[in-house]
Amino acid sequence: MKQVLPVETKRQLKAFIDFPHELYKSDPYYVPELYIAQKDLLTHGKHPFYEHSTLQTFLAYENGIVVGRIAAILNNNHNAFNNSQDGFFGFFDCVDDVEVAEMLFSEVRKWLLAKRVTTMIGPVNFSTNETCGLLVEGFDSSPVAMMPYNYRYYSQLLEEQGFQKKVDLLAYQFGADGYNDKAYRLSEVIRKRLEQKGIVIRPINLKKYKEEAAQLRDIYNSAWDKNLGFVPMTPKEFDYMAKDLRMIVDPDFCLIAEHNGKMIGFSLAVPDINQVLKKIRRGRLLPTGIFKLLLLRKKINAVRIIALGVVEGYRKMGIEACFYGAAMQKHQEKHMKSAEASWILENNVLMNQGLLKMDAKPYKRYRIFEKAL
Repeated sequence: MKQVLPVETKRQLKAFIDFPHELYKSDPYYVPELYIAQKDLLTHGKHPFYEHSTLQTFLAYENGIVVGRIAAILNNNHNAFNNSQDGFFGFFDCVDDVEVAEMLFSEVRKWLLAKRVTTMIGPVNFSTNETCGLLVEGFDSSPVAMMPYNYRYYSQLLEEQGFQKKVDLLAYQFGADGYNDKAYRLSEVIRKRLEQKGIVIRPINLKKYKEEAAQLRDIYNSAWDKNLGFVPMTPKEFDYMAKDLRMIVDPDFCLIAEHNGKMIGFSLAVPDINQVLKKIRRGRLLPTGIFKLLLLRKKINAVRIIALGVVEGYRKMGIEACFYGAAMQKHQEKHMKSAEASWILENNVLMNQGLLKMDAKPYKRYRIFEKAL
């Protein structure tokens, strides 16, 4: 017997968070999420998202065993900013069973229709500011920090439910020697020219992390506002994210551009913490996971370039190239083996061409789907 039930108890929430561990237990590329982080994300009142929006999680059972999960998401800030009536689905995981997937999406559809939305989009875990996209190419390696992973059959399950492609997101990879030295040398020339105009590139000041993060929020909301499906982060949402990143941020890979002391852009690359999380069973830090985290993080040999943006009026001056050039230099100095730049909208011509010129290779593709309700 198959049935779908809303998550209403602590026991059900635990089952919701733990289901992927069972589903992917034989997959060598799976990386468990930290349990405590997922619990906060999915508990009303714990994350700033719930101050303006809401979600409902569901579990699918077959003969009492969990076989699928999904969340129906109403992001009011997204709809207000984009003047839309969109609903989202996220946190989707499912056995390879069309009937189970249909039952899960049926519940999401009913929940969203009651909220008077006209389109279902996903997978998106709150918004494009958080984890989003379904892996459709590049199943031969583990995801890097804060990127999703799923079985190959997921896209077919969505297409069976009438979902169509909305947009693809690309991930580029640099190898140990995988960047164009010419591009790096050119970025140094550009950097010197920028300095003559009063524009400097510097690392983040961790001693003033809170103050710097507050200014970075304004840059982020300004530099990314034209991206498809973007929604500005509230001060509390940005602070929440910044607090999480503070535990892994490396100032050598968090760079700020200033013009006469005013922030005009930033780039952020984070160590690939997934190399450690992969070894933490079921995402539990206790009793031994915390020691693995502390001991193994020093052995991380890859980074993910997670954000890079410049405010209007300063774009196409070469600041972006300087960000990449500085990251490349530190990547080599620290003897890193690889780096990933992700995610990049497939229609972002400037960024895609720039990465290709630096000999970065597109090696993973993620897709956001949509369906009219």
